[in-house]
Amino acid sequence: MSSTATAPNLAPQPQPAATAAPHPGPMQGADAAAGARGTYHVRTFGCQMNVHDSERLTGLLEDAGYAAAPDGADATAGEVDVIVFNTCAVRENAANKLYGNLGALRPAKRANPALQIAVGGCLAQKDRATIVEKAPWVDVVFGTHNIGSLPVLLDRAAHRREAQVEILESLEVFPSTLPTRRESVYAAWVSISVGCNNTCSFCIVPSLRGSEKDRRPGDVLAEVRDVVASGATEVTLLGQNVNSYGVEFGDRGAFAKLLRACGEIEGLERIRFTSPHPAMFTDDVIDAMAETPAVMPSLHMPLQSGSDAMLRAMRRSYRSRKFLGILEKVRERIPHAAITTDIIVGFPGETEEDFQQTLDVVEASRFASAFTFQYSIRPGTPAATMPDQIPKAVVQERFERLIALQDRITAEENERLEGSAVQVLIAEGEGDRDRETHRLSGRAEDNRLVHLSLPAGLPEAERPRPGDVVTAVVTRGAPHYLIADSALELPAWNAEPERFSVRRTRSGDAWEARTDPAADAASCGTGSPAPAGPVGLGMPTLRRG
Repeated sequence: MSSTATAPNLAPQPQPAATAAPHPGPMQGADAAAGARGTYHVRTFGCQMNVHDSERLTGLLEDAGYAAAPDGADATAGEVDVIVFNTCAVRENAANKLYGNLGALRPAKRANPALQIAVGGCLAQKDRATIVEKAPWVDVVFGTHNIGSLPVLLDRAAHRREAQVEILESLEVFPSTLPTRRESVYAAWVSISVGCNNTCSFCIVPSLRGSEKDRRPGDVLAEVRDVVASGATEVTLLGQNVNSYGVEFGDRGAFAKLLRACGEIEGLERIRFTSPHPAMFTDDVIDAMAETPAVMPSLHMPLQSGSDAMLRAMRRSYRSRKFLGILEKVRERIPHAAITTDIIVGFPGETEEDFQQTLDVVEASRFASAFTFQYSIRPGTPAATMPDQIPKAVVQERFERLIALQDRITAEENERLEGSAVQVLIAEGEGDRDRETHRLSGRAEDNRLVHLSLPAGLPEAERPRPGDVVTAVVTRGAPHYLIADSALELPAWNAEPERFSVRRTRSGDAWEARTDPAADAASCGTGSPAPAGPVGLGMPTLRRG
C-alpha cells in the first residue's frame, strides 16, 4: 500500500534548463562541478536508526550524481542545491525543530528558487501532506519505507514544478540493499532488523516504521565483512529491539548466534549493539557477550521507569526486579561492563511514590550514564489520551532530581577508574574543546568518552589518527568523561608503553586515505566511506563539562 500525492508548490519554481541533462535536477550550486547534478546537505534528527538511514540517503544522492556541499555552504547564495531533513517523531519538540528549520530556509528558497527541500523520516511518515500545507516551499516528502525513492521524487518535483508526497505503508525493499555513504571509515552501523512488534503506550515508532522485519543472518554477516574490508574495526548492530532478532524466521537464539559469528570475522575488533528490550534479554545473549572477545563490555538497557505500576501503564512487559536481575547477571559474567539506560519522567499517572521507585532503581543500577526524557504527548499513542497528565512544573522538578542523582553516580563510577588503563579508539567530533585543550578524544572499550593528551616530542609519524587505538591511563574521572593525561608524566614519549602507546590500524590507514584528495576513488557500495563534506548527525549526546 502506498499513498502518493502531488501538492501545488506555492514557492517560485525553477525554470527548465536550456540543455537537458541525463538526470534532470538542480544545477545551480557554486560547487556543482564537484557533482554532475549539484550539491546536497543532509540534516539528521533522532536515533541511531536515523543516522544510518542518512548514510543511505547520502549514498543515494551521490549515486544519482550529487556531491556533498562543503562546510559553511550558503543555501541563500545558491551554494546548496538539495537539503534533506531526516526527521524524528519520538518527542514533541521534534516537530517544532523541523518546522523551525523549514521556516529558516524560506528566505533561501526565495533567493534561490532552484533549491530543493526534502523531508523524510518518522515525522514525514506521520504528518505526510501536512508538511507541505504548513511549509509549501517543501518539494518532497517521503516516509520511512521508501527512502530509496528520494532521487526520483526530486526529479519529479523539478519536472512537474509541484511538491511530491509519497508515503508507503509497508517496507518493500530492505534499506540495507541501497547505496550507502558511511559517515565513518572506522566505525559502521549495520541494521539487523527494522520495525518493532512491541506496543509501548508512549511510543509512536511501531506505527511509523511498521512491524519487525529481520534480515537473514548471511546478509548481515556479508555486510559486516564488507565494512571491515573497507577499513572499519568497530560495528554496531542496529534494531528497534535487537534481541528479538530471529523471531520472524523462527530462531529465538539467532541474536546470540549472530554475535558469536560476528566475533569470528577477521579484523573486526569491536562489536556493539543497540537497543535490546529487558523483557526479551536472555542468558544466551549474556553468554555470547562474555565469551566473544570482540563484543565490547557495554550494554544499553532501557529502564523507562523503576515503578512497576508505571511499567504496566507503559505496556513494558517486565518489572523492576527482572530488570535488576538482568544487570546482576551481566555484571557477574562481565564485571567491568558499563551499562547505560533510558528513563522517562512524568508519565501520565506517575505519583511521587512511583518516581521515588525510579530513583531507587537508578541508585541500585549504578548506570554509567542515562538518557533522560521528560514525557511529552505524542498524538496517536495510547498514552496521549490517558488521564492524570502530570503538570510541567512537577515533571521539571522530578527531572532535575533524577539528573542530579545520575550525575553523582556517573561521577563516582568514573572516579573509580582513575589509575586504570584504557584502550581508546580515536574518533572525529567527540571532543568539543580538543583544540583548546590540545587533547584527542575517543571511546574506551566500555564506550566511555575519553579525552587524552599526547606526550611531548611525539613524532608526527606516530601521531594517532581517527581509527587508531591509544593506550593511556585515566588520570581523572570527570562527571561525564574520563581524562587520560598519563602521557604528560613520561620522561620520553615511548618510555612506558603501558602508560602511553599508539597502535596504528587499518582503520587509521583508511581514514588517512579518505582525507587524501588523490585517494577519492570510493564507490557507493555498502562499505564506502562518506565524502569529505559533512552529513549533519542529530545524535543524542551526553552533557560534557
